[in-house]
Amino acid sequence: AHNCIFPISALMKVLVISQHFYPEQFKANDIVRELVERGHDVTVLTNIPDYPAGKFYDGYGIFRRRKEKVFGATVYRAFQLPRGKAGALRLAFNYLSSAITTSVWAACLSLRHRYDAIFVHETSPVTIGIPAIIAKKIRRTPVYFWVLDLWPESLQYAGNIHNRTVLGIFSRITRWIYRNSKKILISSHGFEKSILEKGDFKEKIVYFPNWADKALEEKTAYQLPALPEGFIAMFAGNIGEAQNFETLMEAARLLKDHKDIHFVIVGDGRKRPWVEAFVQQHSLQDTVHCVGRHPLESMPLFFERADVMLVSLHDTTIFRLTLPAKFQAYMNSGKPILAVVNGEGQSVIEEAQCGLHSPAENPEMLAKRLIQLSQTDKATLRTWGENGQRYCQQNFNLNKQMELLIKLMSNNS
Repeated sequence: AHNCIFPISALMKVLVISQHFYPEQFKANDIVRELVERGHDVTVLTNIPDYPAGKFYDGYGIFRRRKEKVFGATVYRAFQLPRGKAGALRLAFNYLSSAITTSVWAACLSLRHRYDAIFVHETSPVTIGIPAIIAKKIRRTPVYFWVLDLWPESLQYAGNIHNRTVLGIFSRITRWIYRNSKKILISSHGFEKSILEKGDFKEKIVYFPNWADKALEEKTAYQLPALPEGFIAMFAGNIGEAQNFETLMEAARLLKDHKDIHFVIVGDGRKRPWVEAFVQQHSLQDTVHCVGRHPLESMPLFFERADVMLVSLHDTTIFRLTLPAKFQAYMNSGKPILAVVNGEGQSVIEEAQCGLHSPAENPEMLAKRLIQLSQTDKATLRTWGENGQRYCQQNFNLNKQMELLIKLMSNNS
């Protein structure tokens, strides 16, 4: 569809490296699809899909679908030990096996093919950069490294690892990857400070924020689970340690007698059993509803039923610098946002005028904010939602991002 924009000579052979790829739902999917649509020749190096359930997806395995075509790209899947229930040791083996096998594959692919650019989609862990740098060394191919998670800070604040030796090793790996990258793309402005602390990389840094997933734009027929009547504050996404469910659930407990205010939690993750146990323990079944995981394509239908969307993170250094990817999905849905975050997320809410902010670890304030929102007239809520949608289309636009990325890679600059 976009071929005519670029002269044939600008078409590139691109290697995309990401631990996660379709059928897992990550932004790498959109990037690959868009590159192929614009006529570029794309190879994806990834792992056997296992996220978030921790086991290989049906139809995939050690001897199944290790090479396939997806969105018109050739996909190679290196082995990794599945993450299981994501205990620390299991996760470490998952990360290590991914880094080792992907590095071997990257070397083989680089020996067999000459790529114009290597694009790395860096969710945790940062070690996904190692295979890219190995491939780069073989052919001097420029690496474009998209930072979606800061290391070793992520290990320290989200993983609760404080061993100086371990943090030191990951700090050195991160510096080595940054040093060997042509450009360091950052998804949050706040990331710049952390990256500059690791070296003089100012010239390499390019702001490259997330966008709302392509899959959220099409409405599909989908049978929603039964949702409550009343004012719905909806959380959609990973139910993990980082998402600060302690504050959300404590606010729910404080609002127990406000039977018209409902928390609807769409998704799954390591923290879900804790949430369900808390609901049981405090008899919150009337107002807190965990509806499980549903396909990404069904999210617009869920969002339609919400009055306000919840985004929450703990108050740590790394999370103050982070703008969670769900911001874009929420904004694009045209719903107001209640941001239970500090730092970058708070700034975006204020700048976009698309909802309210509640401090990251203050359940009393969150409860007050929810009462305030439930009493706010629908027209105001609608205006906030429209503001967010407009801001998202102007600032978090997939098309603009792709044009920037292609310009960077084709200029080799």
